[in-house]
Amino acid sequence: MSSPEHKQKIWNLIKNIKTGMLTTLHGSELRSRPMVLVQDEYDGTLWFYTDLESEKVLEIEKDHDVCLSFADPDNQTYVSLTGVGRAINDKKLVEKYWNSFVAAWFPEGKDAPNVGMLEIKIQKGEHWDSDSSKMMKSIKTMTAKVKGEKPDLGEHQKFGTQN
Repeated sequence: MSSPEHKQKIWNLIKNIKTGMLTTLHGSELRSRPMVLVQDEYDGTLWFYTDLESEKVLEIEKDHDVCLSFADPDNQTYVSLTGVGRAINDKKLVEKYWNSFVAAWFPEGKDAPNVGMLEIKIQKGEHWDSDSSKMMKSIKTMTAKVKGEKPDLGEHQKFGTQN
């Protein structure tokens, strides 16, 4: 898996992006939809609010494998996380993370029977993070091309068990 230091690194990369695309399997097709992080720290599990009667919950019940991707093109930060998802009807967790943004999606309130949480336990992933400007990337790419090398455009790291 991932060390505590690496989990902190992942969290530092995604916490300000906030919205990730959750991909599930719908029959034989992949489907993605935006999901907003609700937690203030990361320990290997990501939490999202969900309607327990939604299609994504049915999809996750049939196939627990999911992928989350986060992108911040302005800062050249990209994160792809693969894990196992499950829907939870836990009113203590609903209460813990409830806020006005979430309330807008659930007009019947946090006590409505369909309000629940998606728990995504991350198993592996990779991230790309570049501190170079677009201009510098262009220069590095052209220089590498002339030298017949791959350009160094920043950090790329995989973690977890990779196939």
